[in-house]
Amino acid sequence: MLDLYGTKIASHLLLGTARYPSPAVLADAVRRSQTEIVTVSLRREAAGGRNGGAFFDVIRELGVHVLPNTAGCHGVSEAVLTAKMAREVFRTNWIKLEVIGNHDTLQPDVFALVEAARILAGEGFEVFPYTTDDLVVAERLLAAGCKVLMPWCAPIGSAAGPLNLSALRSMRAHFPDVPLIVDAGIGRPSHAVAVMELGFDAVLLNTAVAGASNPASMAEAFAKAIDAGRQGFAAGMLEPRDMAVPSTPLIGRAVFP
Repeated sequence: MLDLYGTKIASHLLLGTARYPSPAVLADAVRRSQTEIVTVSLRREAAGGRNGGAFFDVIRELGVHVLPNTAGCHGVSEAVLTAKMAREVFRTNWIKLEVIGNHDTLQPDVFALVEAARILAGEGFEVFPYTTDDLVVAERLLAAGCKVLMPWCAPIGSAAGPLNLSALRSMRAHFPDVPLIVDAGIGRPSHAVAVMELGFDAVLLNTAVAGASNPASMAEAFAKAIDAGRQGFAAGMLEPRDMAVPSTPLIGRAVFP
């Protein structure tokens, strides 16, 4: 079970709710993924008008946990204000904290991120920070009050897959007891397998599912991939070797060379 701020979650897949062709397609994808957590942008709700209300009705009917986010925020004050508004709208202390520092890569502004996390944690929020794979930044976020970390593996929406497996491996080794959720950049089920085989606790997806020709089928594919990667890690995989190792012993051969 995944423990997120004291809430036990069976699924290791978190699903974003943006860019789906329709609420019905979104609902089907959520069901097929078997996720228990969906992320929702306050800006998405505010911009939706009447449709925004209908959208949230669909989310409520699915019976999943809602993780509001501060998507699109570019500064500490904007992120903190958005988080407070989200708490009022969605009635949860959970917040996925995003503070964007670069318009092209959508890379987090890690300095503003740490400061916003410190403020929000001090006001009772349970912060899920979207961050880089930098160990020092991760330590600062934990010191600020975060109990979960959400490192990227590639820029948001890029579908590039893990660009620095070594850095992700180091993060897992450095924080063995911290829930680590890979967020952003995963485009294929094989990418999800790769990060889960490193021992990560979960994966958050949006574009890879919503942008697929069949989002529901893709959501199910990712769910299976994440389970496979997690099971493989737990089973204890062989490390790569420089030389061949025969699987059949020499004892018992009819003729020895």
